Parts: sequence; C-alpha cells; structure tokens
Amino acid sequence: MTPTHAPPAEPGLMTLDEFAAKHGWDHVELIDGKVVQLPMAFPKHGRVCTKAAEVLNAFVEAGDLGVVCSNDSFVVVRQSPPRVRGADVAYWPKAKLPGGVLPDGFVYTPPDLCVEVVSPSNTWTEIHTKTTEYHAAGVPVVVVLDPDTKTATAYRKLNGHGDDGGQVFPVDIDLTLPDILPGFAVPVRKFFE
Repeated sequence: MTPTHAPPAEPGLMTLDEFAAKHGWDHVELIDGKVVQLPMAFPKHGRVCTKAAEVLNAFVEAGDLGVVCSNDSFVVVRQSPPRVRGADVAYWPKAKLPGGVLPDGFVYTPPDLCVEVVSPSNTWTEIHTKTTEYHAAGVPVVVVLDPDTKTATAYRKLNGHGDDGGQVFPVDIDLTLPDILPGFAVPVRKFFE
C-alpha cells in the first residue's frame, strides 16, 4: 500500500511533507533532510531532456501504460533520513499510481524508469551516486544520456546491491527496454537531434 505521507524526520532535519510544502516548485533536491540547490541547465541539456520525455511519453500514451514526467520531477529515494532527487525524466506505470492516476504531491512508490542527462556541471561520481540511489529506492532501470558521446546507457538494478554495470547503446543503435517497456525501440540519435 502506498503511504499518503512520510514518517517524521530526525530532529533538525526537514521532513518530506515540509519539503513539499516549502519547496514544491523550487529547483532543489532534499538530501538527508537538507535542501540542496540544483544548478540551472543550459539549453542543450534541456533539449535532450525534452526529446527523452517526448519519445517516452509518445510510447507510454499510445499504449495507455502510465505517466511520464520531466523537469526534475521529484522522486523519493529514501524516507528516513529524507532524500528526494529530481529526475530529468521518470516513468510510472499505472499499477504504481493510486487509482492509476498521478496524485498531487509526491509519489511514494518508485518509478520503473528514471532518465538522467549528463550536463557539464555533473561528475560521473554524481551520476553514479544518483543511479545507485534510484536502484536502492526500487527503480529497476536508469538510463543515462550523454550528449558528449551521444550514447544511452541503461543501468539495471541487481537483486543485491548496485547495478549491472550498464548496457551502452551507441548513437547508431536502437535503445530498447524490454523488461519495463516491451516493444519500445528508438534510435539513440533521436535523443540528440
């Protein structure tokens, strides 16, 4: 069952509910109960995010499969201490949404897919940390789009800790995600046009 709100945070740390009320529209993440400002993205980063959201949304809506969100939509990766990440793009299947629809506020169940676009301000350590956090929260697949190499890398959660090391899809290959979106296939170059 999906909780309607989160448990209280440790003293002195912001709770998920407080974070939502105070920062619901800000460009921030909540890391262990503390608000962290996100850098604003350059247009190239935003364009790749838009393409990823468009491509995924078209497939998901055509099959009436669920909901695709973008624009650093909040993903709860841990409730205590509270940690909320901003996914460039996220996909929740209907079965993971209360009544099959997107609620107001947080979705406390993990999405099936998060997409992160590497920006000049990111280090690979930051990308790996975020990917690991998504997996620990229950996100089965994280796709990292790299505008510099024009590749898509799909990281799948292993049964234990960590991920599978990633499956790289070069620019001239179709990205496929049969375990979460059967039938989905799109040329990687489409994300970088």
